[in-house]
Amino acid sequence: MNIAQKIPLRRGSMDLDPLKQFIEWYQEAEQAEIPQANAMTLATSSEQGKPAARIVLLRGLDERGFVFFTNYESRKAEDLGENPKAALMFWWQPLSRQVRVEGWVEQVEADESDLYFSNRPRGHQIEAHASAQSQTIQNRAALVKQFAEVSKMFEEQEVPRPPHWGGYRVVPELLEFWQEGENRLHDRLRYRRDSAGDWAIERLAP
Repeated sequence: MNIAQKIPLRRGSMDLDPLKQFIEWYQEAEQAEIPQANAMTLATSSEQGKPAARIVLLRGLDERGFVFFTNYESRKAEDLGENPKAALMFWWQPLSRQVRVEGWVEQVEADESDLYFSNRPRGHQIEAHASAQSQTIQNRAALVKQFAEVSKMFEEQEVPRPPHWGGYRVVPELLEFWQEGENRLHDRLRYRRDSAGDWAIERLAP
């Protein structure tokens, strides 16, 4: 889809529920066969305000928010323990669209993490035990050795979810839908909670 083919975003054409609107755009990104349409930038900040960002994958979405999984002892988890707020950003370049999300973060229930972990490839399950994510290691050989040792430990048995691994949910307080326009007259429509707890839609200058 190029700029000339785009229909400008109109407030009246957007779903009143931003999560339903996100699902519509997400499905269009998948239909466009964008590689890893579920890739999103996750931005966190420490208690002291030191920011960090990285790419993670969206693994769940419902009316409660956006779910991803990680090591609870990682840098991102450390940030979220100090400051449980985060921002997400999806960029679908072939569609010239992006979505920004801001909200507070909570851990998902253990049974939800158990279910997701049980469906991961076995090698990914073993890696969750073998890798002390974000920690300094001597070299790659040490990591490969640890992976082999964990593989042997769980030989011929199911790999349980380690207690230091699980999911987070970003509960949105703000979502912004951006679409490229001609002459840099981009469309930006922002959903935010009003004083009554309902979603208000606002147009922002590009």
